Amino acid sequence: MRLSSRGEYGVRAMIHLALNYHQGFIPLSSIASAEDISQQYLEQIFASLRRSGLILSNRGVKGGYTLALPPQSIYVGDIIRVLDGPITPVGCVSDEGDEDDSRCGKSNSCLARNLWLKLRDHINQLLDSITLQDMLNWKQ
Repeated sequence: MRLSSRGEYGVRAMIHLALNYHQGFIPLSSIASAEDISQQYLEQIFASLRRSGLILSNRGVKGGYTLALPPQSIYVGDIIRVLDGPITPVGCVSDEGDEDDSRCGKSNSCLARNLWLKLRDHINQLLDSITLQDMLNWKQ
């Protein structure tokens, strides 16, 4: 399983916001420059994160973006799901209710299905146990 660039860049940008959480709103251009991400692409990513309630935006001279919640309250899994959708190794075990995926037609007899379910659950469990604050603490 491989994350999209949206997920990867989104996590990096959210870490940047977490590092600067107590400094107020951070200009998008500053984040894009620090993380070496296209400003236009970051605008698209932040639009999704803002709609989901993970970040706040402010216009004007002191405008920019900040986390909507403290870093210890934002989990990596939430960021990834907003930007990339369900975290799943194969479509037939998606968290989106596709448990009986008809693309394969073997969901009831597939011997590999339990492996995919366990992998999905472990990935989700890991990503849902790590907050932005945890990642900031790794730096120390």
